[in-house]
Amino acid sequence: MNKIGIAVDGNSGIDYLEKDKDIRIFRSHLLIEREEFEDFVEISSDQFYNRLNDNPDLDISTAQTSTGNILEMYEEMKTSGYEELIIITISKELSGTYQNAVLAASMIDIDVTIYDSKSASYIQAYMAMIAQKMVKNGKSKKEIIEKLDYIRDHNHIYITVDTLKYLVKNGRLSNVAGAIGSLLKLKPLLEISKDGKVKTVAKIRTTKKARKLLVERFVDEVKDKDVLTFVIYTNNKEEMEDFKKELEAHGVSDILLVPLTPVVGTHAGPGTMGVGYIEK
Repeated sequence: MNKIGIAVDGNSGIDYLEKDKDIRIFRSHLLIEREEFEDFVEISSDQFYNRLNDNPDLDISTAQTSTGNILEMYEEMKTSGYEELIIITISKELSGTYQNAVLAASMIDIDVTIYDSKSASYIQAYMAMIAQKMVKNGKSKKEIIEKLDYIRDHNHIYITVDTLKYLVKNGRLSNVAGAIGSLLKLKPLLEISKDGKVKTVAKIRTTKKARKLLVERFVDEVKDKDVLTFVIYTNNKEEMEDFKKELEAHGVSDILLVPLTPVVGTHAGPGTMGVGYIEK
């Protein structure tokens, strides 16, 4: 059986989790006041959100991993003896990372499967960790892809943002909609849809009401399912620890707290939180 290598992009947040060292990670870059940082390697989640708290008007943007850097990773994996690669990316609807990975695959003579997670954050990380575990258990590429398909089709993430500013700035929301939303102090309840896009579920006037609706929807959705639940935090870890307790009070168990990486957080902003699940 061919030796299979697993890689995932850093938008997954896998850097912050306990993981198999054989999983390769390729990371995007963060630009703060025109100074470039490699996500996690040169700036952590806490450091990023602390800077943003101190100066909400920081000039921030992101740059996805270049095709050249991804190709270098493929070449290193080939040199290490891998004969087949499975590369798990953030949704191609949210980033050009998928396309760069596909382009790099066309430049090397090794079997590379680029897998669109149609999601982000912990969903990707979980996929990579499960895939690596299956590799260690001698499973074939076909079996691993079938498992990834199951995870892709049996998860859901809800998101609330504290401000519409970053969604507008980074092109996730039109300027007109953002101006109206800010004027009305709207707190949208968002989701990552099955096709890998960020979509609005509801528009609510206050954060408190948005989170109340989030809890109601989430608890109702998972009540008859066996799930792994995760809560995503930015600069609000203590608040999300309380949110975790609130979910537990509604009967939700097996909850993991995970940080939103700086690169993804650039598009959502401080105060963003999310809650998601994966069916077991």
